[in-house]
Amino acid sequence: MQKVCIIVPCYNEAKRLKLAAFHDFLLHQEQIDILFSNDGSTDETGEILEKFVKEHQGRSTLFSLKQNSGKAEAVRQGMNEAFKKNSYAYVGFWDADLATPLEEVMHFLGYLNHDNKKIAIGSRIKRLGSTVSRKRSRHLLGRVFSTFASLILKLPVYDTQCGAKIFSSELSFLFEEEFITSWLFDIELLARFRNKYGIKNTLNEIVEVPVRVWEEVEGSKLKLKHLLKVPVELMAINRKYN
Repeated sequence: MQKVCIIVPCYNEAKRLKLAAFHDFLLHQEQIDILFSNDGSTDETGEILEKFVKEHQGRSTLFSLKQNSGKAEAVRQGMNEAFKKNSYAYVGFWDADLATPLEEVMHFLGYLNHDNKKIAIGSRIKRLGSTVSRKRSRHLLGRVFSTFASLILKLPVYDTQCGAKIFSSELSFLFEEEFITSWLFDIELLARFRNKYGIKNTLNEIVEVPVRVWEEVEGSKLKLKHLLKVPVELMAINRKYN
């Protein structure tokens, strides 16, 4: 199996980090490494991750931003750190709360390897055979949001905001330029790919993977003030990429 690196952006996650889950994952998936991108945390997150990385040398890495810069920048810089090593076939990012369990990484890689895709993005679709636990209000807001995102991208995307995505290492250029938004950077990534390869290739080379398990975790950093900015940020994305 080709080597893979998963970036985990962290900001004040000391009380939510499921270290046992990360430990078990590294123990059973020898070709997959984890890089924690500490976004200037002000709690004990840094100290906790330093200890974890020391206990898992060679399999986990800690990259720290000097000050809090937002999830988009934590992801971008963490991804670039992994790309620099030139030793991974795929690099992805995963939310620190593990709302999408780490076991789903292998599920995503199956789509990438067998279907010759370049990007696999998680999709929180409630369906038979899956366990997707999400508040009704957030689900409804998500459907409205995804409709506008699809119109901007000119692509039939069901879920742009699931915090689980994996990219072929040849796509490092997607992360070179800073994002113009902090929470909607997922849409920017899809727009950058579309603008580089065109809509037809985008439809063929990106796959939405219905997650088998997803559970909403309390303590989200996404606040009301961020939601109020969504219309303005969507318009900004439309101006820049269209």
